[in-house]
Amino acid sequence: MSKLVEEFNAYRSKMNEKLLGENSKIIKRIFNLDANTYQEGALDRPTKELMGLVASAVLRCDDCIRYHLEECHKNKVSKAAVLESLEIATLVGGTIVIPHLRRAFEYWEALEEKNK
Repeated sequence: MSKLVEEFNAYRSKMNEKLLGENSKIIKRIFNLDANTYQEGALDRPTKELMGLVASAVLRCDDCIRYHLEECHKNKVSKAAVLESLEIATLVGGTIVIPHLRRAFEYWEALEEKNK
């Protein structure tokens, strides 16, 4: 299952390189804004990543969900905290979020397996 993580990261890296290689000032600024938003501030990084996870689930963006799950995992967020955050996302987003919840859980398991 860790192949899931490797494939996602390889694709994301390759396509980000291509996008940034086009030298679009707007795209570069958006990427920079995104990176800066998740830096430590009044809220710590793990909290910001959980907030990003909830927003991504409500908006039903599987790539974003995977990205935030990976960042949560890197920041040593517990599985219980991730699950509670996904519960909030499902409550706010409704039952249409459930398929994304399933894929999120699968990806979290892949992250755990990869780091054994």
